[in-house]
Amino acid sequence: MDKSEKKPKVKGEGKEKEKDSKKEPKPDKEKKDKPDKAEKEKKDKPEKDRKDKPEKKDKDLKSAPTIQPNERKTRGPPPPKASTDDYLAGMDLPSSDEDEVVHEKSARANGEEAAAMGGLASESKKIADKERKAMEKAFQMKQEALKDDDNVFDVAFEGQGDENAVTSATDVKVHNLTVRAKGKLLLESTNLTISAGRRYGLVGPNGKGKSTLLRLLAKRQIPVPETLDVLLVEQEIVGDERTALQAVVAADVELMELREEEQSLNHLLQDPDQALKVDPSFDADHAQERLNEVYERMGVISGATAESRASKILHGLGFTDKMQKQTTQSFSGGWRMRISLARALYIQPTLLLLDEPTNHLDLRAVLWLEEYLQRWKKTLVVVSHDRELLNTVTTDIIHLHDLKLHMYKGNFAQFEEMYDQKRREVNKAFEKFEKQIKAAKASGKNSKQNAEKVRDAAARQQARRNKDKADDDSTANANQPQRWSDYTVEFHFPEPTELPPPLIQLIDVDFKYPNRDDFGLQGVNMGVDMGSRVAIVGPNGAGKTTLMNLLSGALDVSAGEQRRSFKLRVGKYAQHFVDALSMDENPVEYLMSKYPESQLKPEQMRAMLGRFGLSGHHHLTPICKLSGGQKARVVFTSISLMQPHILLLDEPTNHLDMQSIDALCDAVEEFEGGVVVISHDSQLLSRLCADEERSEVLVVEDGKIRKYNGDFEDYRTELIKEIQAELDEE
Repeated sequence: MDKSEKKPKVKGEGKEKEKDSKKEPKPDKEKKDKPDKAEKEKKDKPEKDRKDKPEKKDKDLKSAPTIQPNERKTRGPPPPKASTDDYLAGMDLPSSDEDEVVHEKSARANGEEAAAMGGLASESKKIADKERKAMEKAFQMKQEALKDDDNVFDVAFEGQGDENAVTSATDVKVHNLTVRAKGKLLLESTNLTISAGRRYGLVGPNGKGKSTLLRLLAKRQIPVPETLDVLLVEQEIVGDERTALQAVVAADVELMELREEEQSLNHLLQDPDQALKVDPSFDADHAQERLNEVYERMGVISGATAESRASKILHGLGFTDKMQKQTTQSFSGGWRMRISLARALYIQPTLLLLDEPTNHLDLRAVLWLEEYLQRWKKTLVVVSHDRELLNTVTTDIIHLHDLKLHMYKGNFAQFEEMYDQKRREVNKAFEKFEKQIKAAKASGKNSKQNAEKVRDAAARQQARRNKDKADDDSTANANQPQRWSDYTVEFHFPEPTELPPPLIQLIDVDFKYPNRDDFGLQGVNMGVDMGSRVAIVGPNGAGKTTLMNLLSGALDVSAGEQRRSFKLRVGKYAQHFVDALSMDENPVEYLMSKYPESQLKPEQMRAMLGRFGLSGHHHLTPICKLSGGQKARVVFTSISLMQPHILLLDEPTNHLDMQSIDALCDAVEEFEGGVVVISHDSQLLSRLCADEERSEVLVVEDGKIRKYNGDFEDYRTELIKEIQAELDEE
């Protein structure tokens, strides 16, 4: 790619800009020959021009969000100079700007977590290792394909290149914003306003630019006031010897430097004579005075309670006291992601950006995060497909639709009401326009002229409407009304053949992994029949996935009895479903080779994939190049072709957008077979357990399984009350 193509387009660039570029310092060789002249040119160059051309940073930190401890400036004297790099050193920085990489990393983390928390029998371990290698190979291929993504953005906005483009000290305001990535238009001539203290939900279909928008804000490629410190939580931290608690506290760079200085000053004051020998200019009075300033500053930033505050956040995200003392390198990807989230909540940036923060959390941790973010006093922008989180946390919705950002006041439920109303209005106007056109064409004489008059009148009316409502969320353009185009998807599982009960039974079952005395399940008694609705809940690592594997027959019991109907077909959706896919084949090839008995032709198989929301141009794309959400649709299509009697779904919503989650809920409700679900999505579990007569909630905890006395809403309400009491105490 040409270097000029990698630079963002800047409006208003002209001959003056070209002249300035000619005055840039010469290559390193010439600099060595004439250092004085180069230094003089640098000093003589106006300050404004130097800001426009920042110095090159370390390659690994090129795409890192800037974090400035500006919040601390309002609470006392200026803090000691702190390096952003110190904070970022503990993060696995983003290496690309595509949604599918995030999804792939999520799938990889979930697979690691399942293996780390459960272990594997020796025979199954060989299979898992082989599958994991295939998964990692696919991930590496995607990383290679996207390694240059930091240079593919083309960002333009009103006032770009003008030092006065950012006019507010507390709000983000951008006009006429246009964004392209890899030549694909994501946003076009739209406006963005993020007001201080508001909590925004950024919603829209997958692959339309939501994650890209967050990254551009974090990198300040979209103008953000210098007074705001911005943090995007997207990547897991790098594992090292620090404990989880130490890793969170270390996020406060200023506190770490103050503690280091305190230790150094105390050491010098304990032995002033030795200090004088090392440094003849040492002044004990001055050192004591500086130590008092350090203590005062640590009091202002509540340094004494740092560990306590960090511990409470980790506990809320599911870390026990024992886990908080474990090294970060001992945790799987999903748990490291939680540590990254805990670090962000602990340091409280003035603009916090969260991209699918619930993907690695269990139900209780999701509910805790909802309650915690409700109390967030600073600015928040969250991308999430969790309807309950968006309803509970957000004060505003930013809807990415038709290359525009549309602002709505209220939570997601209120947004949906307004959105539906606008859609009805637009479609009503379009139907009226269609009738007028038909009537004009049927008028006989001068029919073409009459039709043109109708079009002109409609265009004028539409132009007036767009002028009156600058943020109108319709698909109509300035020429004539158009029908509202919306992304829709439907999931359907075939009606199963009837089988007599029992289909699956676990009787007095015990289970232990080889060489894992610290983990196991005891005294499991449960069954699944046609029409069963079972929600499995409990903390991550308690054994939910292990129980699911026992039900599916993937694991054999250590003691007790495991019964299955001979003709039973089980459709299983696993957290690390990517392992089951053939990466070298495209979806059509994979499904036709796996289900030859279906006798479906390629076009019929493509129709099946289309019904589960996989767009046509992805049907013939190698599976290794698909995003996590696209792979998930292949898996759901595969389950449908299996014609199962029972569905076992382990975190099925992780890679799905909101429309697909709604479609999955509908499909589960209409399915006549048995359904067992592990999920952190309250909407799915609530709808699964809507029929109280045939549903049950099983709580997995401390190696045991108990039936909850009540429905899912009762269980959820009980958890929320516990969490609220904990946060109120704090």
